[in-house]
Order: sequence, then C-alpha cells, then structure tokens
Amino acid sequence: MSIHVAINNIMNEVGAIAKTKTNTQQGFKFRGIDDVMNTLHPLMCKHKVFAVPEVLDQQREERQTRNGGNLIYSVCTVKYTFFADDGTSIYAVVVGEGMDSGDKATNKAMAIAFKYACFQVFCIPTEEMVDPDQETPEESLPKEPPKEPPKESSGETKYGKEGCITQPQAKRMFAISKGDADLCKSVIKSFGYDKTEDVKKTDYDDICNEIENAVEERQA
Repeated sequence: MSIHVAINNIMNEVGAIAKTKTNTQQGFKFRGIDDVMNTLHPLMCKHKVFAVPEVLDQQREERQTRNGGNLIYSVCTVKYTFFADDGTSIYAVVVGEGMDSGDKATNKAMAIAFKYACFQVFCIPTEEMVDPDQETPEESLPKEPPKEPPKESSGETKYGKEGCITQPQAKRMFAISKGDADLCKSVIKSFGYDKTEDVKKTDYDDICNEIENAVEERQA
C-alpha cells in the first residue's frame, strides 16, 4: 500500500478530535498531543504508517524570571517524513514553539510540531463539521484594527513611574498578544493589576511569558 493510499484510509477513519482539554488560566479549550497520538496510533499501526522526525533548525533563548530563575524558550523547525510499508513517503515541515523553566522546552516544541503536522497531513477537524447553509450570519462591517495601549501624555496616563513598566514595554506586551487587548488585560489582572501602567517591572517578564503561553495554547 502506498503512502498516499494509506493516508487517505487513515483520514477516512480518524474522524474528529474534540477540544477536551481546558487551559486553567485563560479558560479556553484545546486538543492535547496525547489526544492526537492516542487517536492516530491504532490507525497508523493498522495501515502500516510511521513518522520519522528530523530537526532542521533550532533557536533557543534564555530569559530570567522575577525570582531569578531561567526560562528556556525553544523554536524548532521539524521535518516529519511519513512512510508506508512499500517504502513510499511524503514529508511535512512544521514549526513548534515551547517554553520551560527546566529541560523540557525542546520537548514541548517538538510535541507541538508533531501535533500540527498530524492535524494538517491527516486533515483532522476539531469537531463534527456543520453545513455552512445551516445558519446565516448577521450582516457585519469590516473589523476595526485593535487599539494600541494608551499613549503617554501630560496630566493623563503615566508610564515609567518608579518601579513600573515603560510605554515601550507596554507596547511589547500588546505585540506579544498578537493584538489581543482582552488577553493582555486578563493576564495583567491575574497578577493583581487593574491598569497596564501600574505593572511592576519585577512582574514584567512573567506577564510576558504568560501572554506567550496563552497565545501558543490558544492557537493549538
């Protein structure tokens, strides 16, 4: 059986993998790597398909937390080659990102990479598909671009107060969130702050890391 036939057979049987995991901090649903592997493993065995990873590139960065510890940030570009029992194969190149305070940043990055390789190669939906004709969305206007953090001005919002973050740092948090102001507010509030300009520099790195984690898990 060729790899093309085997993958089509797996796609025919795999069905949907629902988002059953819940992010404890942000509350959104996602599919874990274990959900994907537990679903695909018996089907890949049945149709005699296996995958071999090859890390094409890795970027690592060390960041410091407010407690003085190290946080490792790892980005891996991984090539996954899927083989069938007749020797035919196809490959997919994906990028995975992961963060960890110990030695698991690369493990997490590769887990994310494999999860998305499987999503795309086997075209796995998140849930049972709904016919587009089943509902008609209401009319809408073009979405306005996200608002930037309030600019520093005399007599109004002040950034850079003693011990607090500066306006460029606030803009960086906003950029890390991919323009999601509500996500920024949610994470900042979880650290006990009502206003961005009141965020202490000692909490800044940890807040940025939480925002990055939330964005990464939301995309999963």
